[in-house]
Amino acid sequence: MKMGDLEDINHHIHDRITSIKHMLDLSVIELPQNKMKKLGQELFALERLLEEFEKGVDQQKEQLKHLKELDEVFQKYLQDGQHIKDNIPPHMPRKKGPLKGSEPAINQKEAVEVPPAEKKHSKSFVREMEFVTMPEFESIPQYMKGRVTYEQLNAAVESINAAVAAKYKIVHQSIKTLNNHSRKLHQRFKDQETKDTKGQYFVVEDDIREFTQMKVDKRFQGILNMLRHCQRLRELRGGGLTRYMLL
Repeated sequence: MKMGDLEDINHHIHDRITSIKHMLDLSVIELPQNKMKKLGQELFALERLLEEFEKGVDQQKEQLKHLKELDEVFQKYLQDGQHIKDNIPPHMPRKKGPLKGSEPAINQKEAVEVPPAEKKHSKSFVREMEFVTMPEFESIPQYMKGRVTYEQLNAAVESINAAVAAKYKIVHQSIKTLNNHSRKLHQRFKDQETKDTKGQYFVVEDDIREFTQMKVDKRFQGILNMLRHCQRLRELRGGGLTRYMLL
Protein backbone atom coordinates (compact mmCIF):
# COMPACT_ATOMS: atom_id res chain seq x y z
CA MET A 1 0.00 0.00 0.00
CA LYS A 2 1.37 3.38 -1.01
CA MET A 3 1.56 6.45 1.22
CA GLY A 4 -1.03 8.21 -0.95
CA ASP A 5 -3.51 5.38 -0.32
CA LEU A 6 -3.03 5.74 3.44
CA GLU A 7 -3.73 9.47 3.20
CA ASP A 8 -6.96 8.80 1.26
CA ILE A 9 -8.09 6.30 3.90
CA ASN A 10 -7.24 8.79 6.63
CA HIS A 11 -9.40 11.48 4.99
CA HIS A 12 -12.23 8.99 4.50
CA ILE A 13 -12.09 7.89 8.15
CA HIS A 14 -12.13 11.53 9.24
CA ASP A 15 -15.27 12.13 7.15
CA ARG A 16 -16.93 9.05 8.64
CA ILE A 17 -16.13 10.10 12.20
CA THR A 18 -17.52 13.58 11.52
CA SER A 19 -20.74 12.04 10.19
CA ILE A 20 -21.06 9.79 13.26
CA LYS A 21 -20.47 12.76 15.59
CA HIS A 22 -23.34 14.62 13.95
CA MET A 23 -25.60 11.63 14.51
CA LEU A 24 -24.55 11.31 18.13
CA ASP A 25 -25.26 15.01 18.67
CA LEU A 26 -28.81 14.28 17.61
CA SER A 27 -29.05 11.24 19.88
CA VAL A 28 -30.35 13.43 22.70
CA ILE A 29 -33.59 13.21 20.90
CA GLU A 30 -35.19 9.98 19.81
CA LEU A 31 -33.96 9.00 16.32
CA PRO A 32 -36.14 7.23 13.76
CA GLN A 33 -35.38 3.54 13.12
CA ASN A 34 -33.81 4.26 9.74
CA LYS A 35 -31.36 6.77 11.32
CA MET A 36 -30.33 4.24 13.94
CA LYS A 37 -29.72 1.69 11.19
CA LYS A 38 -27.59 4.18 9.23
CA LEU A 39 -25.58 4.92 12.38
CA GLY A 40 -24.83 1.22 12.78
CA GLN A 41 -23.74 1.00 9.14
CA GLU A 42 -21.43 3.98 9.58
CA LEU A 43 -19.84 2.41 12.65
CA PHE A 44 -19.34 -0.89 10.81
CA ALA A 45 -17.78 0.87 7.80
CA LEU A 46 -15.52 2.87 10.11
CA GLU A 47 -14.32 -0.33 11.79
CA ARG A 48 -13.47 -1.83 8.38
CA LEU A 49 -11.55 1.31 7.40
CA LEU A 50 -9.59 1.27 10.66
CA GLU A 51 -8.63 -2.36 10.05
CA GLU A 52 -7.45 -1.52 6.53
CA PHE A 53 -5.57 1.51 7.86
CA GLU A 54 -3.78 -0.59 10.48
CA LYS A 55 -2.90 -3.16 7.83
CA GLY A 56 -1.39 -0.40 5.66
CA VAL A 57 0.63 0.95 8.57
CA ASP A 58 2.01 -2.55 9.28
CA GLN A 59 3.05 -2.89 5.63
CA GLN A 60 4.83 0.46 5.74
CA LYS A 61 6.66 -0.60 8.92
CA GLU A 62 7.77 -3.84 7.24
CA GLN A 63 9.02 -1.96 4.17
CA LEU A 64 10.91 0.49 6.39
CA LYS A 65 12.54 -2.43 8.23
CA HIS A 66 13.55 -4.00 4.93
CA LEU A 67 15.07 -0.73 3.70
CA LYS A 68 17.09 -0.38 6.91
CA GLU A 69 18.44 -3.91 6.45
CA LEU A 70 19.41 -3.10 2.85
CA ASP A 71 21.16 0.06 4.02
CA GLU A 72 23.16 -1.93 6.59
CA VAL A 73 24.22 -4.44 3.92
CA PHE A 74 25.20 -1.64 1.54
CA GLN A 75 27.27 0.08 4.24
CA LYS A 76 29.07 -3.20 4.99
CA TYR A 77 29.88 -3.73 1.31
CA LEU A 78 31.11 -0.14 1.12
CA GLN A 79 33.40 -0.65 4.13
CA ASP A 80 34.70 -3.96 2.73
CA GLY A 81 35.43 -2.33 -0.63
CA GLN A 82 37.31 0.52 1.02
CA HIS A 83 39.29 -1.95 3.14
CA ILE A 84 40.27 -3.93 0.01
CA LYS A 85 41.27 -0.72 -1.76
CA ASP A 86 43.43 0.39 1.19
CA ASN A 87 45.09 -3.03 1.59
CA ILE A 88 45.94 -4.16 -1.93
CA PRO A 89 48.74 -6.78 -1.65
CA PRO A 90 52.05 -5.52 -3.09
CA HIS A 91 52.33 -8.58 -5.35
CA MET A 92 49.05 -7.88 -7.17
CA PRO A 93 49.64 -7.06 -10.85
CA ARG A 94 49.22 -3.40 -11.73
CA LYS A 95 48.79 -1.87 -15.13
CA LYS A 96 51.75 0.08 -16.33
CA GLY A 97 51.24 3.01 -18.66
CA PRO A 98 48.07 4.07 -20.49
CA LEU A 99 45.67 1.60 -22.01
CA LYS A 100 45.97 0.70 -25.64
CA GLY A 101 44.51 3.41 -27.81
CA SER A 102 44.76 6.05 -25.09
CA GLU A 103 48.36 7.09 -25.74
CA PRO A 104 48.68 10.83 -26.40
CA ALA A 105 49.35 11.64 -29.99
CA ILE A 106 52.88 12.77 -30.86
CA ASN A 107 53.38 14.70 -34.02
CA GLN A 108 56.35 14.16 -36.29
CA LYS A 109 58.18 17.27 -35.07
CA GLU A 110 58.00 16.15 -31.43
CA ALA A 111 59.23 12.67 -32.35
CA VAL A 112 62.26 14.11 -34.12
CA GLU A 113 63.14 16.36 -31.21
CA VAL A 114 63.33 13.48 -28.68
CA PRO A 115 67.03 12.97 -27.88
CA PRO A 116 68.31 9.47 -28.71
CA ALA A 117 69.48 8.99 -25.10
CA GLU A 118 65.87 9.21 -23.85
CA LYS A 119 64.83 6.30 -26.03
CA LYS A 120 67.37 3.95 -24.43
CA HIS A 121 67.35 2.53 -20.94
CA SER A 122 69.83 4.10 -18.59
CA LYS A 123 72.52 1.98 -16.96
CA SER A 124 70.57 1.99 -13.72
CA PHE A 125 67.55 0.35 -15.38
CA VAL A 126 66.90 -3.24 -14.28
CA ARG A 127 64.13 -5.34 -15.72
CA GLU A 128 61.68 -6.91 -13.30
CA MET A 129 59.64 -10.05 -13.63
CA GLU A 130 55.93 -9.27 -13.60
CA PHE A 131 53.84 -10.87 -10.89
CA VAL A 132 51.68 -13.83 -11.86
CA THR A 133 47.99 -13.04 -12.22
CA MET A 134 45.28 -15.23 -10.72
CA PRO A 135 44.03 -16.46 -14.15
CA GLU A 136 47.62 -17.45 -15.01
CA PHE A 137 48.01 -19.25 -11.69
CA GLU A 138 44.78 -21.16 -12.25
CA SER A 139 46.00 -22.21 -15.72
CA ILE A 140 49.01 -24.02 -14.20
CA PRO A 141 48.43 -27.81 -14.09
CA GLN A 142 47.79 -29.13 -10.61
CA TYR A 143 50.63 -31.65 -10.83
CA MET A 144 53.00 -28.71 -11.42
CA LYS A 145 51.57 -26.50 -8.65
CA GLY A 146 51.59 -29.13 -5.94
CA ARG A 147 51.01 -27.32 -2.63
CA VAL A 148 52.44 -23.98 -3.75
CA THR A 149 49.88 -21.19 -3.23
CA TYR A 150 49.31 -18.09 -5.31
CA GLU A 151 50.87 -15.91 -2.60
CA GLN A 152 53.94 -18.17 -2.31
CA LEU A 153 54.50 -18.11 -6.06
CA ASN A 154 54.45 -14.31 -6.19
CA ALA A 155 56.66 -14.15 -3.10
CA ALA A 156 59.21 -16.13 -5.12
CA VAL A 157 58.81 -13.66 -7.98
CA GLU A 158 59.54 -10.83 -5.54
CA SER A 159 62.67 -12.63 -4.28
CA ILE A 160 63.95 -13.27 -7.81
CA ASN A 161 63.40 -9.60 -8.65
CA ALA A 162 65.38 -8.66 -5.54
CA ALA A 163 68.26 -10.92 -6.64
CA VAL A 164 68.22 -9.41 -10.15
CA ALA A 165 68.20 -5.87 -8.76
CA ALA A 166 71.08 -6.59 -6.36
CA LYS A 167 73.15 -8.30 -9.05
CA TYR A 168 72.81 -5.58 -11.67
CA LYS A 169 73.34 -2.84 -9.13
CA ILE A 170 76.86 -4.27 -8.77
CA VAL A 171 77.21 -4.83 -12.52
CA HIS A 172 76.36 -1.19 -13.27
CA GLN A 173 78.75 0.21 -10.68
CA SER A 174 82.33 1.18 -11.34
CA ILE A 175 84.78 -1.43 -10.08
CA LYS A 176 86.70 1.29 -8.25
CA THR A 177 83.72 1.94 -5.98
CA LEU A 178 83.27 -1.73 -4.99
CA ASN A 179 84.72 -3.53 -1.99
CA ASN A 180 86.63 -6.80 -2.38
CA HIS A 181 83.61 -9.07 -2.06
CA SER A 182 81.58 -7.03 -4.56
CA ARG A 183 84.52 -7.00 -6.97
CA LYS A 184 84.65 -10.79 -6.90
CA LEU A 185 80.90 -10.89 -7.54
CA HIS A 186 81.28 -8.38 -10.38
CA GLN A 187 83.93 -10.57 -12.03
CA ARG A 188 81.78 -13.66 -11.58
CA PHE A 189 78.82 -11.95 -13.19
CA LYS A 190 80.95 -10.93 -16.18
CA ASP A 191 82.36 -14.45 -16.56
CA GLN A 192 78.82 -15.88 -16.66
CA GLU A 193 77.75 -13.70 -19.59
CA THR A 194 77.69 -15.08 -23.11
CA LYS A 195 76.73 -13.78 -26.52
CA ASP A 196 73.23 -15.17 -25.88
CA THR A 197 72.81 -13.15 -22.69
CA LYS A 198 73.81 -9.82 -24.23
CA GLY A 199 71.16 -7.22 -23.37
CA GLN A 200 69.30 -9.73 -21.20
CA TYR A 201 68.82 -9.99 -17.44
CA PHE A 202 69.45 -13.32 -15.75
CA VAL A 203 70.42 -14.91 -12.45
CA VAL A 204 71.87 -18.25 -11.44
CA GLU A 205 71.26 -20.32 -8.32
CA ASP A 206 74.28 -18.77 -6.56
CA ASP A 207 72.67 -15.32 -6.99
CA ILE A 208 69.50 -16.55 -5.29
CA ARG A 209 71.58 -17.84 -2.38
CA GLU A 210 73.67 -14.66 -2.25
CA PHE A 211 70.90 -12.06 -2.29
CA THR A 212 67.75 -13.76 -0.94
CA GLN A 213 66.54 -16.00 1.89
CA MET A 214 65.03 -18.52 -0.53
CA LYS A 215 66.14 -22.13 -0.34
CA VAL A 216 67.40 -23.49 -3.65
CA ASP A 217 65.81 -26.92 -3.33
CA LYS A 218 63.30 -29.18 -5.07
CA ARG A 219 60.46 -26.82 -4.19
CA PHE A 220 62.38 -23.92 -5.75
CA GLN A 221 62.82 -25.94 -8.95
CA GLY A 222 59.07 -26.54 -9.00
CA ILE A 223 58.44 -22.80 -8.71
CA LEU A 224 60.82 -22.18 -11.63
CA ASN A 225 58.81 -24.67 -13.71
CA MET A 226 55.64 -22.75 -12.87
CA LEU A 227 57.26 -19.45 -13.88
CA ARG A 228 58.42 -20.97 -17.15
CA HIS A 229 54.87 -22.15 -17.74
CA CYS A 230 53.66 -18.58 -17.16
CA GLN A 231 56.36 -17.30 -19.55
CA ARG A 232 58.14 -15.25 -16.91
CA LEU A 233 61.58 -16.75 -17.55
CA ARG A 234 63.47 -19.31 -19.60
CA GLU A 235 66.54 -21.42 -18.97
CA LEU A 236 69.82 -20.98 -20.79
CA ARG A 237 72.35 -23.71 -20.12
CA GLY A 238 76.05 -23.64 -20.88
CA GLY A 239 79.45 -23.80 -19.22
CA GLY A 240 78.09 -25.95 -16.40
CA LEU A 241 75.58 -23.23 -15.43
CA THR A 242 71.83 -22.84 -15.71
CA ARG A 243 70.92 -19.21 -16.29
CA TYR A 244 67.36 -18.11 -15.49
CA MET A 245 66.66 -15.35 -17.98
CA LEU A 246 63.79 -12.92 -17.48
CA LEU A 247 61.33 -12.59 -20.35
